[in-house]
Order: sequence, then structure tokens, then C-alpha cells
Amino acid sequence: MTFVIPTPHPVTIPVLRAQSRFPVRRVYCVGRNYAEHAREMGHDPDREPPFFFMKPADAVLAVSAGTVAELPYPPQTGSFHYEVELVVALRGGGRDIAVKKALDCVFGYAVGLDMTRRDLQSEAKAKGHPWALAKAADHSAPIGVLSPVEACGHRASGAIVLSVNDATKQKADLSAMIWSVSEQIAYLSRFFELFPGDLIFSGTPGGVGAVERGQTMDAHIDGLTGLTVKVV
Repeated sequence: MTFVIPTPHPVTIPVLRAQSRFPVRRVYCVGRNYAEHAREMGHDPDREPPFFFMKPADAVLAVSAGTVAELPYPPQTGSFHYEVELVVALRGGGRDIAVKKALDCVFGYAVGLDMTRRDLQSEAKAKGHPWALAKAADHSAPIGVLSPVEACGHRASGAIVLSVNDATKQKADLSAMIWSVSEQIAYLSRFFELFPGDLIFSGTPGGVGAVERGQTMDAHIDGLTGLTVKVV
């Protein structure tokens, strides 16, 4: 088969101790999944149904172990915020997946950042507009090395931490998620058919804030390979 324009390069993520890489299909993100973050964004953290937004697959900035990735500061914003998150990578999928079967779909986990043009998001919220301009910027989804479940187990608890220039900004435990990974997968599958290659950013704890050019973010989740990104 031939194409009328050059075909885009596939988006992939490095996998722990493997030569092969994980191909990315879609990127789903759950909003306000930690009570502290819901409160700091002005919302009630009661257990309302989860809500999701999406990033394009090519927003992924794949970061290899032991490297410092450069993240370009995006245009049209003066408030570029970090949100450290557990990223869930799927190896299976389907529709109407039962909660008790949902973890069977998981290939592995990684540390990720949901970078956000917060000023544009606030403006969109006030007008009732979609969040695409705020959430889907180029390179707005840095992701570290993906650890298969066989290597790291299912990450239901453990510290999740983000530092900026060695100062801790976000710190919580994965067990504080309002909606668990299995519940997120099951809920999403009611609205979309999920497939191998899909990613789910599972929400961020409280403490989000802005970064500037020249600052370095270090993201950590217990049991996973860390992620280091410098804003340029």
C-alpha cells in the first residue's frame, strides 16, 4: 500500500529490560481522582462518577531510563502546570469489562506527567468549553520506562512524588485514588471499546503548580522507573 503523504512515525514507550517497545494507540486521562487535588481545584471530592479527557498519542514524550528529557514550554500560556500520575498500559481490552476482570487487561505501569496549560483550562471551564487547548499540547504527556506487571505487580499503593529543582511539590499514596485502576478501566469500557496499546493516566494528587523554563521535574512512584524532565 502507498500513501499520498509520508506516514507518521508510530508512538512508542520503552519497556523495562526489553528490546521491544510498547506502541501507543490512545491516551485517556481521568480527572480529579484524588480528593486533595479535587479540593485545590475547587471541587467536592465526593465519589461522583469519574470523568475523562483525552490527549493525542503524539503528545507522548517517551523518556528512557537515566536520561533527562527536554520538554519545550508550549506557546499561548503563562501557567504551565505539572501533574504527576500513574500511567496504566493495556495489553487487552473490550467493552463492558467487569471490575474483577479489568486488571487482566493491564500490561504494565509507568510514571507520567499530565502537563497542563492551566490558564487556558481555567478559561475553558469558565466558558463551558472543551479542555483540548489546555491538555493536548505537544509533548504534554511525558512517560518513563514501562514496567510489565510481571516485574512490578499491580500498583495499588505506594508513594507518588514530584519534585521541582529538588523541592517536593506533590506527595501522596496511590491508595488515595478515589477510583481504582480496575474501576477506571471498567468505567471507560462502557463508553469506548478498549484495545491493546491504550494508556490511562490515572489522576494526580494535590500540590499541582507551575514550572518555568530551566526547571527540572523529578517524578517518582514506588516500584517503577523514575522520570526526569527539564523544561526548555
